[in-house]
Formats: sequence, C-alpha cells, structure tokens
Amino acid sequence: MLRLTEIKLPLDATEEDIKSAILKKLGIAPEDLISYSVFKRSYDARKRGAISLVYIIDLETPKEKRLLQRFQKDPHVVPTPDTSYRYVTQAPSGLPERPIVIGCGPCGMFAGLILAQMGFRPLILERGKAVRDRSVDTFGFWSKGKFNPESNAQFGEGGAGTFSDGKLYSRIKDANRHGRKVLTELVNAGAAPEILYINKPHIGTYRLVKIVENIRNTIQSLGGEIRFESRVEQIEIENRQVKGVTLADGEFIPTQHVILAVGHSARDTFEMLHQQGVYIEPKPFSIGFRVEHPQSLIDECRLGSQAGHPMLGAADYSLVHHCSNGRSVYSFCMCPGGQVVAATSEIGRVVTNGMSQYERSGKNANSGIVVGITPEDYPESPLAGIDFQRRLEEQAFELGGSNYKAPGQLIGDFLAGVPSTVLGSVKPSYRPGVHLCDLSSSLPDYAIAAIREAIPAFDKQIPGFAMHDAILTGVETRTSSPIRIARGDDFQSLNTKGLYPAGEGAGYAGGILSAGVDGIKVAEAVALSMLVSREV
Repeated sequence: MLRLTEIKLPLDATEEDIKSAILKKLGIAPEDLISYSVFKRSYDARKRGAISLVYIIDLETPKEKRLLQRFQKDPHVVPTPDTSYRYVTQAPSGLPERPIVIGCGPCGMFAGLILAQMGFRPLILERGKAVRDRSVDTFGFWSKGKFNPESNAQFGEGGAGTFSDGKLYSRIKDANRHGRKVLTELVNAGAAPEILYINKPHIGTYRLVKIVENIRNTIQSLGGEIRFESRVEQIEIENRQVKGVTLADGEFIPTQHVILAVGHSARDTFEMLHQQGVYIEPKPFSIGFRVEHPQSLIDECRLGSQAGHPMLGAADYSLVHHCSNGRSVYSFCMCPGGQVVAATSEIGRVVTNGMSQYERSGKNANSGIVVGITPEDYPESPLAGIDFQRRLEEQAFELGGSNYKAPGQLIGDFLAGVPSTVLGSVKPSYRPGVHLCDLSSSLPDYAIAAIREAIPAFDKQIPGFAMHDAILTGVETRTSSPIRIARGDDFQSLNTKGLYPAGEGAGYAGGILSAGVDGIKVAEAVALSMLVSREV
C-alpha cells in the first residue's frame, strides 16, 4: 500500500473530495484506486478563520511500484509502514507461577491484557473497587462530600485516567508502535474508531467506564484474574529477589515477577518500598492551580469565524512562559468544555484535576496552570516530594473551609493581590464547591510570583486569558509522580530482581496512552524473563 501525507482540504470536504485529491496527487484514473483509508486527520489553524484539514491517507493501487518510482524524491508519497503488533512470545504450558500486576490503571490494565493474550494468566491486584462501583463512590464524593480513601478519582479500576479528559495522545518515542496497539484494543473494547485517526483523540469519562469493563472481561476470558479491594500490604523480598506479595488481609501470594503499576498517588506503597530498600529517587513535578474560562472565549481566539464547526469541536491550547525568577509556567492537561474535579486520595486534603466528557460540551474550558519544581526544592529524602505535596493539599483543605471545598480566586483579584468575595461571569465547575479567598498562601512564594507573571504573558497569546472573572481553583499537585523507581534495560528495579516498576507512579509515563505503552513494554519483559526462568 501507499501512504500520502500532507493532503490539505477544507473543513467541509466530502469523501469524494478526498478521493479527488488522491487521484490528483498521484495522477491516476479512478479505476486505479482500489481502496483508501484515513490513517490520520488533523487541522492546520495557523491562519485563524482559514483552517484546513490535513490528512494522511493509506491507499491500495495496482500501480504502486510505478508510483513509488515516479515519486521517489517526494517525501509525501511513501510505502505504508507496518503498524501491526507482534507478540514477543507465547507462554508454554505448565508454568509454575503467575505474574502479578499491582494496580489496574491504564498501565496495569494493558500489562495484564498483553500477558493474558500471550497466555501467562496474570493476577491483577487492585486496591480500589471495580469501575462502576468506584464511579458511584467518586460521583458521591463530588455531589455529597462523602469521601472514601480507597475508592475515588485516584484509586480503583481504570486508574486516575478514568476521571480525566481521557486524552489519548503523547509525545513519547514509540518506534515499535505500541501506541497503535493501545488504541486498537480500546476500539475493540468499544471506543469510537475515530481515535485511530484523529490527531488528538479522547474518549471521555462516561464512555471509559464501559471500555474498562470490556477490557477486564477480555483479560478474564483469556485466563487472567482481577481482584478488587485487594490492597498489597507488602512485597516480600529476600536477598533482593521478589518472592511474592502479602495482602492487607494477610494472604500471601507467591511469585517472582511483580509489575508495579500503582499510579502516582500510591504514597503508602512508595513508603513501603523505601523502607525495604528498593532504590527510589526524587524527580521533578509541577504544582499550581486549575483555571477556568468560557469555552467560547477559547474557541473564538483559536478558531476565529470557524469556531463551532463540527469538524473542529471545542478548541484547546498549550501555553508556556519562562519567568524572570527562573521558573517555567505551563498549561497542563487542558480540558475543552470540561469540568474541574476533586481528585484527592487522602482524608483532609484537597487536590484538583480536570476532565471532559466525550462531547466536550461544557460551558467552561479548564487547564492546569502549573510551575515546574525540582528535587532541589525538597532535598530532604527521596520521598520528600510526597511530604511537599501533602503540605500544599492540607493548606488547600483548610483554605477551602475544611469540608473538601476548594479554595478559589478570580484572576483579576489574584493579579491584584486581593481576596475574592463574589463570583463573576465564570461559574466554577468544581464540586463539592469553591470557597473564595486569597490563594497567595496556597503555594510557595516563588510559584505565586511565577504564575502572576505568566498569566499576562498568556493573555498576549490568548486575548482574554487574564480576564478578571476567570477563576483559579487550588491546588493542582498530582501532575506526575514525585518519585522514580529506577529500572534497568531489562525493566527490573536496579536493586530488586523480579520487581518491574511501570507507568506514572514509577515515573515512566504521563497520561493514558504513555502509561498503556509502558505497560505493554514491561509485560513483554516479564514474559521473556519468565521463559528464561523456566529454562534455568
């Protein structure tokens, strides 16, 4: 097959327009085009109000060899690369043990799925509840303030990604196209086929629930097992070799292969590993606020007169500013037409995040506006970043009224350094609610100064970004894991054989897609290691 890139067409282009563009580009007759499919569709918005769609097209033609020769100097006409996934091995019969996966977020879920598809019958242990029961607890917290520390926006089947925008794009290098495998399996589980080809695909929280259940069913049908409300109390290690896990109820499960896919909020697990001497190092992360604007403002600024076109949907943005104090402020996890959500996993702390439903039809756009920090800001120990996060989350809880309401402030008041007392035109979407106050004490002084400098700079890129009535909600602390459980080229812990740190919690991913990809890579390493162990 042939691949054509950089095919530009207007927003209202039809199937016939696409076909005509292919024929014109290649100079072939209609009968020479056997079939075609869209591999990728994005849009070029550099000229506001004159936005065009940009396609990558795969096609079949009997003149392929002749066309490749004719267009050999044209980088936009190439052979279609093979994006199919190939399993690294298949499990032999009679394996004496099962691999254990701790955590059933995107990383653990895809690690378990790949192991099951290769015949290794994994056991997945998840401290939280199944996704549907977990959703009841999470939405119950948002609407009634009833918090369950073991079943919330962070813990439970589907992981933190279930209650987020469901974004499925990443900047990771993916030479083996594991990302395509992730997207394909999501489609097999019920996601819209468009996630395979649109430039910035997302699923949305409500749709993710059923998709997660379907992946679980596939794992179980292949011999895998998933246990919910099964918190791992201890990973048993002897002579720096994993020997099994002990659950909170005292049950011991033997294994020499454990994938640790616990997510970035499993603080008690990180503390347990640190006490056992597993090598952990601190890593940079970011802190800040959620900001909400009218989605119509973002649409108009980014899309101009074409705002609202069904092919474009709600507009997003990506911003960064390098501050005079040496800090960098950037937008994080931008959620068009979404809402700000309560994402704490611990009693007496407030954490914000953002999510969108599939339609992205909410009135507000929201994004994290966060400041990068490094281990130099919390140098005491490898786990000091966790203590740093906790202090900020406790302060936010107190500023919000000690009832899980989040502290909030209008941007105009924040820039002027005065407390907010009355909401303006932008109504905050955070539940259980927002308590207006002065946010200047909610973050370190250097972070407040950096954000105050960045907002006017962002206003130059998106006029209206610094509008007085836009609202900041605090605090955003879980942008990524504050630690890294270092691993070698074999994906095992540097000093603990049989322990495979993976995903966001271990410091190796940053979102649904990259976490799923990391889960696949680690599952492959475990499968090959188990074969070697059997031969020995």
